[in-house]
Amino acid sequence: MNKLELQKQANEIRKHIVTSLHAAKCGHPGGSLSMADIMTYLYFEEMNIDPKDPKKADRDRLVLSKGHVAPVLYAALAEKGYFPKEELLKLRKTGAMLQGHPDMKGTPGVDMSAGSLGQGVSVAVGMALSAKLSNDDYRVYTVLGDGEIEEGQVWEAAMFAGHRKLDNLVVIVDNNNLQIDGSVDEVCSPYPIADKFEAFNFNVVEIDGHDFDAIEAAFKNAKETKGMPTAIVAKTTKGKGVSFMENQVSWHGAAPNDEQYEAAMADLEKVGEALCQK
Repeated sequence: MNKLELQKQANEIRKHIVTSLHAAKCGHPGGSLSMADIMTYLYFEEMNIDPKDPKKADRDRLVLSKGHVAPVLYAALAEKGYFPKEELLKLRKTGAMLQGHPDMKGTPGVDMSAGSLGQGVSVAVGMALSAKLSNDDYRVYTVLGDGEIEEGQVWEAAMFAGHRKLDNLVVIVDNNNLQIDGSVDEVCSPYPIADKFEAFNFNVVEIDGHDFDAIEAAFKNAKETKGMPTAIVAKTTKGKGVSFMENQVSWHGAAPNDEQYEAAMADLEKVGEALCQK
């Protein structure tokens, strides 16, 4: 995909996020919308995956450590063809495939169940180490929230990854500066994030997480870096694409009502129309 096609795809993913949360009447829109661009790049450009063979041995793995933003993962998987898009409308329904947090046993394309913040990155490190021990060439990607990295387990995993020189591991931090209780710098500041990962022997790239040129360059940098894992610290906007959700902590974990849904979809339709003019 070229940059314009990626932008259009990301906008479709944002529409799915809003639609599925509206149907569920609960969930986490803010951090799902902020990750739409990077998840689009991962699933449509970066990762070696095959929707027709979700468990193929040499596939790249993704662990959504901040599992509460499952809607963005589900939207990407549905757009990629892992399961029908109609499943998105059953989000969080009893007995449905798509639950509030990713479930590797019930959802094609989900490599690890997640939800307990701080734990996913440890699993990703284990996957990366396994590949090294087995001389496999698959890569492992894990997505963390900037509030999530207040968890101590994250840094134990980072210390191990850096020590073992896991250059097949990419840690992506969604740095939208908001968590459930407020701004991360006020709740329990993890800043400076880049310096902390560098201290644990990571190659660190800081980017605008909504700029596909920057996203592409960051993942290219990660692949070219040998002997150390990479951390991509992506500066993003929580609620990106929906005007009244952007940078609003109240949209961390609240679903839009009917009126808000219509307004949100109108915003995203305008984005889509503007992209079609390019």
